[in-house]
This record gives sequence, C-alpha cells and structure tokens, in this order.
Amino acid sequence: MEKLRIVFMGTPEFAVGILDTIIKNNYEVVGVITAADKPAGRGQKIKYSAVKEYALERHLRLLQPTNLKDESFLAELKSLNANLNVVVAFRMLPEVVWKMPKLGTFNLHASLLPNYRGAAPINWAIINGETTTGVTTFFIDDKIDTGAMILSKKIGISENDNAGELHDKLMVLGSEAVVDTLSLIEKGNVSTTIQRDNPDIKTAYKLNRENCKIDWTKPAVEIHNQIRGLSPYPAAWCLFKDNGEEWNVKIYDSRLILENHSHTIGCIIATKKEIKIAVKDGFIQVLSLQFPGKKKMLSNELLNGISFSERAQAE
Repeated sequence: MEKLRIVFMGTPEFAVGILDTIIKNNYEVVGVITAADKPAGRGQKIKYSAVKEYALERHLRLLQPTNLKDESFLAELKSLNANLNVVVAFRMLPEVVWKMPKLGTFNLHASLLPNYRGAAPINWAIINGETTTGVTTFFIDDKIDTGAMILSKKIGISENDNAGELHDKLMVLGSEAVVDTLSLIEKGNVSTTIQRDNPDIKTAYKLNRENCKIDWTKPAVEIHNQIRGLSPYPAAWCLFKDNGEEWNVKIYDSRLILENHSHTIGCIIATKKEIKIAVKDGFIQVLSLQFPGKKKMLSNELLNGISFSERAQAE
C-alpha cells in the first residue's frame, strides 16, 4: 500500500467540499493549486477563489500559476514530490502537469460520464429534464472529460431541485466518490472503464447570455426546467415590456401550471399577489425574480411597488 502525497487542483465552492473531505479523511495534501486572484464586482476588488480561502485557513501550500507551462511553476510543482493529482472544477491541464505524478491525475466530474462532458453539467442535467445524474472519477487524458473512468455514483433529481440544491447534493456525493477513489488507488485496486462515444451523448455546453434567455414559445415544462437549471446562478432571463418601458428581468423560481387558455404567448397576467406568463400549454407562475437595479424578491413583494397593464408582455 503506497502512502498518497496529493496535489489538489480546484477553484469554486464545489471543489472546497471535496478538498475538505480529503483532509478530514487524513490524506496528505502537499499542495493546492487554484486560479489566480482577479478583480470582481462593481468596486473591482481583488477576489480570492473559494479554494484559496480554504487553503489559507488551513495553512496549506498554495500555488496560483497564470501559465501552467511556466518553467518556474513546473519546478515548484515537481518539488512538492506528489505521487497523485486530484482535480475538481479547475481547468484543462497540459500533459506535462497531468503526467507528472507517478500514480497519475484523476478528475471528479459532476455527471454520469460520458454524458454531460463540459463546463456546466449540473445545470444542463436539470435544463434537459433528467431525473437522475451523478458524479464520475476518471484519469485525465489530453481531451476534456474523456479519460478512463474509475467509478461513478448516481443520485436522483427531484422535480423541484434547482441547480444550487443539486450542486450541494453532488458535492456530498462527489466527496464520497473521491475518497473511495483514493482508497482504490492507495491499495492498488483500480480498474478503469474506457468511455465509449455514441451519437446520443449529451453535452454540458458553457452557459452564456444566449442559452440563458427564456423562449416563451417553448412548452411550459421546458421553460420551468430552464429556470430551475439556472437558479440561483447565472439565472434565466427575459425582457418584460409594458407601456413603452422595457426591463431585463432575471427569474429564479417558478411553478408549472398546465391548462388550456386563450391568452397570447408571453402575455403577463399580474394580480396584486402573483405574476403568471402565458405559454402554449399553460402558464409559468413567477415566484421570485429580479428587476434591474433591485435585489432578488418574491413576486408579491415586487407587486407592492409596480403594476402591469393588460398589454404587458414577456419576450
């Protein structure tokens, strides 16, 4: 049995949960690599990654290279004398990095590979109406999320889970998968499965302004799933238009109402307490949303300060 000396690579909150579990299971983490600091928000204050915050609290050796092929970074990485790299939500690694440790480099991906390779697997599983998802560990190769799989674990997606809630569930499941993978590697018991490509594989495309915009001509369930799958971040959005004014609105929570009606698609039906938007097979009831320059609020809170005419339209 070989004692593991681990370099951990990751950036967001999701990765912190995994790193914390590795440490709490008494594995030796000889170094942590995370994204370089960058300015964020209106004040452009320097913001540390979630992984950096954690590493500083735990006094872990921290590296923040801007170039993963930089000679001085590679020399420092080699000096850590790690025999295994563990990667969670980081970036594509050059071969010189993932081939460096004797036992290789494995990644945790938040999907059941080969489905949902790519940047946003948690979001797309919900957007596409999946009822199950999971996590997979695999040895990294020269492509994105295509390496030989070590193990996977499944979890159900409830009909009202949003991306934030599923993120937290997968962080717990991912922690279990990583610790199980470390145990297999430590004992020399790893057997891998090669990923097989097929035409039906679904992709977790990077989220952008275009694929986060709501198309009100789609079926109600697809719109509801898109809102769930993008909440709380980056949030589905659309335009509200009324009386010559136009607002760019983010929608965070919705309820599905399937029924026949005679309203035009995109028509906003607002009372003093609720907002519904007509779609071809029913309505999307908007439960929480955010108007420009305002904080996120419940629909009834918004309706205390704004009213819509009968001509109000969502586009």
